[in-house]
Amino acid sequence: MNIIFVVNCLSLSPSPPTFRPFLFCLPLSEATDQGVGGGGRRELKSVPFISYLSALQKSQLLSDDMVNGVEIRCQEKGSCPAGCHLRSGEQPSPIPVLLEVSRVVPLYSLVQDNVTKEAFKSATMSSYWCAGKGDVIDNWCRCDLSAFSKDGLPNCSPLRQPILRLAPYLEPSSTMVALEWKDVEPLIGCKVSDYIIQHKRVEDPSEAEVYTGEVLSLMDDLFSGLGSSCVVAGRRSGDHPHSVLYSVVFKCLEPDSLYKFTLYAVDSRGSHSESSFVSVRTSCPVVDDSRAEEIADKVYNLYNGYTSGKEQQMAYNTLMEIAPPLLYRVQHHYNSHYEKFGDFVWRSEDELGPRKANLILRRVEKISLYCRSLLRSTHIQSRTDTMAYVYCRSEEGRPPSNTWHGSLHDSRTMCMEKLISVQRNTYSNTKLR
Repeated sequence: MNIIFVVNCLSLSPSPPTFRPFLFCLPLSEATDQGVGGGGRRELKSVPFISYLSALQKSQLLSDDMVNGVEIRCQEKGSCPAGCHLRSGEQPSPIPVLLEVSRVVPLYSLVQDNVTKEAFKSATMSSYWCAGKGDVIDNWCRCDLSAFSKDGLPNCSPLRQPILRLAPYLEPSSTMVALEWKDVEPLIGCKVSDYIIQHKRVEDPSEAEVYTGEVLSLMDDLFSGLGSSCVVAGRRSGDHPHSVLYSVVFKCLEPDSLYKFTLYAVDSRGSHSESSFVSVRTSCPVVDDSRAEEIADKVYNLYNGYTSGKEQQMAYNTLMEIAPPLLYRVQHHYNSHYEKFGDFVWRSEDELGPRKANLILRRVEKISLYCRSLLRSTHIQSRTDTMAYVYCRSEEGRPPSNTWHGSLHDSRTMCMEKLISVQRNTYSNTKLR
C-alpha cells in the first residue's frame, strides 16, 4: 500500500531541528539559524534549504535513502506578507520551496525508530484493510470488540459487492445466457467462502420482488456437480496476477422470456455482501424456415379440393404438434403463396370448423409482438455458432452445508475448456447468400 503524505509547514525554527523522516514540511526556501552578532545581539542567519538538507546528510541525520527519495523543485508561489520579518527594502521575497516525493514507498518505511515504525505500520494496515476497527493478523482481520454488527457478526472487514455482468464471449441466445463476475476477496481481510446465484423467469416486471426462483451455491451445487446439467460454472485467471474471474452458463432457458439473475458473496464468518443483478431477455425462438414452408405446402394440399375427415384430422394434428413460432411462420408462408384461394385463418375455419381452428390459432398469441414482427420477415436463415466456455469441478469433498467454508482460493478445482453449439436465426427482407 502506497501513501503520499504532505503537510504545509510555514513556521521557521530558531535552529535546525532534528530531521524526522516521516514529517514532510514545506518551509520557505531559506531555513534560518541563529547567529551571534556584534555586541552579543542575536541575529537571524539565512541558510538555503538545499544546503540545509546537505548539512543534515553530512551529519548523518538524514540517510541516503531519504535524499534519493525526494526531489526538490523551486517555484514562485507568491510573496511574503508585508509584516514578514524577512522583508528588507526592495529585496525580493524568499521563494517558497516545494518538496515532492519522487519515489513512492509505504509511509511507515520512512520511520527510523523500530517501535514507532511497527506501531505506524499496524495502524496503517488496520486503517486500509480493517476499516480501522481491528488488527491485521497474517492475511485476515481480527476485529475489535466494538466492531460487531447487530446480528453478532464481525464487520471490521466487510465484503465488497460482486458486480454481475453478461459474459462478452457468449452472446445470449434463445435458450442460453452466460454471466461472469470478478472475485471480491481482498489480499487481507474477509475470506469469500461461496457465491450464491439466484435466477427466475419474470412474468411481469412490475410484480412484487418476492423471490421464487432457483438458488444455487457456486461450491455446493455447481463446482460439486450436484446441480442441474443445465447450469455450469467456471473459473479462470483475470487480467492481474491475483484476480480471478468466475462464470456461470445457463443452457436451458425459455425463448423470448425475461430473466433476472442475482449474485451475492458469502464470507467465512457467515456475512453476506450486497447483491447485484442482471436482467436479460432471451432471443426469439429458433425456427426452421424450410420446414415451415414444407408444412404450409402440405396443409394447402390437404385443404385443396374435397377434404375427407382423415385429411382434416391429419391437418389438425400437424398444426397442433408444431411449436407456436413455427406455426406463425407456416401461416406466413401459406398466405404468401396461396392467399388467392383464401387466407390461412378462413381456410382453417372452413375445413376444420371454428372450434378446432380457434384451438390452433390462439397458440400464436403467446408470441411477443417483437418476435411476431421478426417472424414476418421475407427470409429467415438458421445458423449454428460454436462457442468455448470454461467448465470446472471440485476435486475434493465438501463439508456439511451447515458449516462455514474456507476461502474459495484454497479449494482445488479441475477446469477444462469445452465447446457448445448455439443455434441462431438471421432475419432479412432480402435473399441471404
